[in-house]
Amino acid sequence: MISYARQNPEERPAVTPPSADDHIAPAPRVSVQAFCETVETASAVQTAGEDRRLGKAHLKIQMGGMAAAIEAYRTAPTPNVIILETEGRSDILAGLDQLATVCDPGTRVVVIGRVNDVTLYRELVRRGVSDYVIAPVNTLDVVRSICSLFSAPEAKAVGRIIAIVGAKGGVGASTVAHNVAWAIARDLALDSVVADLDLAFGTAGLDYNQDPPQGIADAVFSPDRIDTAFVDRLLSKCTDHLSLLAAPATLERAYDFGPEAFDGIFDALRATMPCIVLDVPHQWNGWTQRTLVSADDILIVAAPDLANLRNAKNLFDYLRTARINDHKPSYCLNQVGVPKRPEIKPADFAKALEGEPVAVIPFEPQIFGAAANNGQMIAEVSSGHRTAETFRQLAQLLTGRSEVKKARSGLLTPLLSKLMKK
Repeated sequence: MISYARQNPEERPAVTPPSADDHIAPAPRVSVQAFCETVETASAVQTAGEDRRLGKAHLKIQMGGMAAAIEAYRTAPTPNVIILETEGRSDILAGLDQLATVCDPGTRVVVIGRVNDVTLYRELVRRGVSDYVIAPVNTLDVVRSICSLFSAPEAKAVGRIIAIVGAKGGVGASTVAHNVAWAIARDLALDSVVADLDLAFGTAGLDYNQDPPQGIADAVFSPDRIDTAFVDRLLSKCTDHLSLLAAPATLERAYDFGPEAFDGIFDALRATMPCIVLDVPHQWNGWTQRTLVSADDILIVAAPDLANLRNAKNLFDYLRTARINDHKPSYCLNQVGVPKRPEIKPADFAKALEGEPVAVIPFEPQIFGAAANNGQMIAEVSSGHRTAETFRQLAQLLTGRSEVKKARSGLLTPLLSKLMKK
């Protein structure tokens, strides 16, 4: 037997319709080799290899289908995953029997075929095939099939990473990130962690009134020690459902990192926490790019001025290109309505970014200032405040629990009503 299938045939539909909104857990560092018979399938597999969720996998593609695979592995070890495309029915079973004689134990096999028949699927299961995908396949079919091989149904779901970043410095992205995380934990009762990635100037410790002796710096400077137990010891408990991975916020050392510096930390957090909110500093380097591209959901926070509009547009364009199989990032406008300050209207942002903001947060220095100085969240200062409700709605949206509800009547209601009609 090559491997074992993950599902009972009676429980598995013959064809699974793709969905761009599926939360697909990323694959670990594995080797994948595909043997295709058609150019269309080879193209879909090639594009899948560029998807962020297969960023750690090493993918190689060859033509020739089953016969080429059998010949290749007569003298070479098999990878973690083999993808086989076949256009017939009888040659599938006979070919798998031959492949089993040269296949190493533990190798998982995914078959792409054109026969939609449950009897055939049962035979494939009996021979140890891990998945059977009906052709023609698209990119997400391939990504989903490979990634699901390493996510057992009985295992705890892999955590969802939400990255929140400012289009410009000083727009309140950290404040939004911390309040949204707090709402996810309190109002949705979802175990969550906030990771403050601004090691030099992070404010999460201040905002949550925490001063932990350890934090994210202990992990990023000790990559060989990173595992779930080590990272768990670095977390500071804020509420029953919310933990903090704090930044040292000191200038005692330089914080220069390579692109993969935080990968181990994120992997460890994914394994133990259902929701991870990343407070991403306004920087542009290898690791911030990688962090944003690899996140499951992205929220860009912008203030209503020209520099923010330009930067948000640049971020949108970059992330759309780098994340071609994901839905586009969300954005919100913060600090709207500063007295006597000329502002760019939300409608102009919506036109440039080809989508409306998911929230418009008014400029209210009194409540935000009181919360910051007291180490509290907006909802702790005033639970019924309209901005606290906005953070609750953002928490629902970013975790996929529901869509943002229409804002209650207020100063911006007429403007928002016009935007919603467009």
